[in-house]
Amino acid sequence: MIETTDVTTTTRSAMRIPRAATLLLATAALAVAFAGCGGDDGDSTGADGAGESFDLALDFFVNPDHVGIYQALDTGYFADEGLDVHPRVPSDPAAPIKQVAAGQVDLAISYEPEVMLARDQGIDVVAVGAIVHGPLTSLISLPEAGIDGPADLAGKTVVTAGIPYQSAYLETILDDAGVDPGSVDEVNVGFNLLPAVLSGRGDAMLGGFLNVEGVQLAERGADPKVVPVNELGIPTYDELVLVASGDEVRENPERIEAFLSALQRGTEDAIADPDPATDALLAASDGLDPDLTRKEVAATLPRLESPAGKPFGFMDPAEWDAFGIYLDDQGQLDSVPTAEELLTNDLLPPPKE
Repeated sequence: MIETTDVTTTTRSAMRIPRAATLLLATAALAVAFAGCGGDDGDSTGADGAGESFDLALDFFVNPDHVGIYQALDTGYFADEGLDVHPRVPSDPAAPIKQVAAGQVDLAISYEPEVMLARDQGIDVVAVGAIVHGPLTSLISLPEAGIDGPADLAGKTVVTAGIPYQSAYLETILDDAGVDPGSVDEVNVGFNLLPAVLSGRGDAMLGGFLNVEGVQLAERGADPKVVPVNELGIPTYDELVLVASGDEVRENPERIEAFLSALQRGTEDAIADPDPATDALLAASDGLDPDLTRKEVAATLPRLESPAGKPFGFMDPAEWDAFGIYLDDQGQLDSVPTAEELLTNDLLPPPKE
């Protein structure tokens, strides 16, 4: 068993959803809580502000993963579809799934593992499209740590964000490399992955994103080694997905289809010409560093492209089934979910010829 130290339970990426009773109570309370805290928009209306109001809960603060969304807002693509889209920055990274389940937002951005956890807890949510294909979550280390591969983690300290299923990733990585988990110290540092590695407090981080922490370290001249978890024995999964309530999918599929159609146009624009799309992203948040953001967007764009021959936002049911089996095998779920109940590709724009 990995030696674990808990420094803080705050997370940067995808804070673990509480177990069933807590989540159900929180969902019921959102009618009051969401109205009170609401989240910050970050310049949240389309080019002309026209159309039917449509609330989108972001997964985190405005960041490069959202470049297609803000390009679609800036160019009026959502308005073209009759939607006045309002992105909402969550006060808690665990909130988006709760908000969409409670009907407080129309769509939410979340993570494939979180969709599985929510369904496992009886929450009626469905993934309706992938934003980021494949994992961004990576094992990241600096040269001075002397970690050329997972076998070198023996005797090292790995800092994490304290997310249980990411601790399971670490167990898998160590097992596959033949490393005794007891020889590795896992330290939960919450938001502080980057400073922990830069200060030498951690020899490696697991939970940082290749397009964020990986880029930030490279920009500091730190020459990081960045390996996404699907290259370390973890089944591949979609890092970011759009999530709707089951009721919304059943009762208002055309609104979701309209959103996805506009997002496809915004994402294709960003891939074809990143500079104006990045400008739209920068305009949405005063806190972004322009030079760094452009580099982060460049690292993100390849992950926004759908598999060849598949529609925009396609989610591979076989991959979802395999990842669900993996999470269940790791003790993260009470039962094995199926792709049929977790996702639908039926609302995606048709593939281009």
